[in-house]
Amino acid sequence: MIRVPDAPRPVAAAGTPAARNWAANRFLAPALITAILLGGHLSFGILESYERTLLAIAASLLAEAVLGRLTYGRWPHLASAYITGISVGILIRSPLAWPYAACSLLSIASKYVLRVRGRHVWNPSNFGVCAMLWLAPSTVAVLSIQWGNALWPMMIIWALGAVAVWRVGRLHICVTYVAAFLALSFARSWIGDGPWLAEAAPVTGPMYQLFVFFMITDPRTTVRSGRAQCVVVLAVALVEAALRLAEVVYAPFYALFLVGPAAMLVELYRQPGASAAARDRLDG
Repeated sequence: MIRVPDAPRPVAAAGTPAARNWAANRFLAPALITAILLGGHLSFGILESYERTLLAIAASLLAEAVLGRLTYGRWPHLASAYITGISVGILIRSPLAWPYAACSLLSIASKYVLRVRGRHVWNPSNFGVCAMLWLAPSTVAVLSIQWGNALWPMMIIWALGAVAVWRVGRLHICVTYVAAFLALSFARSWIGDGPWLAEAAPVTGPMYQLFVFFMITDPRTTVRSGRAQCVVVLAVALVEAALRLAEVVYAPFYALFLVGPAAMLVELYRQPGASAAARDRLDG
């Protein structure tokens, strides 16, 4: 997930290019995910309700504020929590209200509790969604609808998303994953003897917009090397393809849940300096 910083950083003089770029990058990701929410809901009604989405956002903001204050003794920037809350509000499907709040709380808490050498290793919203699917499978599902036959919402979101991830140096991750997904869709179609378009179509849905632009690109929970990042997302795509062939529902979330932390742990134990360098990276 594209994130904004929690840790204090050198302050650029107001009005300088550095200050303007910092402000632009800070609010670009929240603007993008808000566009996904509004575009998807106004065009296709992807939200269960505004109230439950607002509940997810409020729970995420509150958890971040309280845990950040208790852990670091200061109020954290809340853009990251806003992104997590909207992700939960879009992705979670339940007839009840409490799963939205619970998923946001689990997502934010995972950042502070499940840490190795000062870093959390799971993408927060991915962890929260997977946890809810395991803990409450009878009352929780995940958004899975496509954009239908209208291409303009997809094109707008992809254009905004490409700009956002390019600004933070993560576009190669998205391109690698989408290319791998499309290539593997041919293999899944051949093995499963089904139409190729049925295998490729999910990547155009709002669920995958969040997955591609926010979850697999999360700076705090991806490895440092650009080449290694591409290898990891290829592994995510391969595990997802295997899970899809095994008819596992919500395969992309489970694939990232398994592959992402494993890659992070390998890096942390092979590169002792990675945890110190993490303090200078964007927060997830």
